[in-house]
Amino acid sequence: MTRSAIELPVTADDRRIARLAALAIGLTLAEAAIPSPIPGVKPGLANIVILLVLLQYGWRAAAWVSVLRLLAGGLLLGSLFAPGFWLAAAGALVSLSVLGLARHLPDRYFGPVSLSVLAAFGHIGGQLALAGIWLLPAAALLKLLPVFAAAALIFGAVNGVIVARLLAGPVSSGRQSGSCTPPSIP
Repeated sequence: MTRSAIELPVTADDRRIARLAALAIGLTLAEAAIPSPIPGVKPGLANIVILLVLLQYGWRAAAWVSVLRLLAGGLLLGSLFAPGFWLAAAGALVSLSVLGLARHLPDRYFGPVSLSVLAAFGHIGGQLALAGIWLLPAAALLKLLPVFAAAALIFGAVNGVIVARLLAGPVSSGRQSGSCTPPSIP
C-alpha cells in the first residue's frame, strides 16, 4: 500500500472551527425538528454560534462556520441544492456581509443584540431578494414582508440577548463577574 504524499496539517484553529460548526449544525438540525406555524420563519438558533464566533474569533472564522453549517445542514436534512438551500445560502451570504460591515461600527452602540438584529434583517432580506428574483412575484413578497420583519426583529433580539449573556461569563452571587474578557469557546 502506498501512502499519500499530501498531508494537510490540522491546526488548533481548524479543530475549533470544526467543533463550532458541529455545534451550529446540531442547532440547525434541532431547529428543523421544531414545527413552524409560518413556513420560512425560524428562530435561527445556529446564528447564536455564528455571532459568538464573529465576536471572539473574527469574520473569517464566522464565515467558515456558517459555510460548513449550511453545507452539512443541507446534506443532513436532504435539502442540499434544493430551493430552500439556496434561500438559506442567500440569507447567510447577506447576513455575513452585514456583519462584516457592522463590525466596523462603534462597539459602544453596536453590541451583540444590535448585531444580531442587523444579521437577522440581512438574512431575511437575502432570502426575500432571492425569492423575489426566482420564486415569487413582488406583490406576494410585500404581503409577507411585515411578518418576516417582525420575526427578524424578535428572533434577532432574543438571539442577541443570548449571545450577550454568554459573553458576559459566569454569574456569581447574583452579579456578573468583573472580568471584561469574554470566555473562550473551546
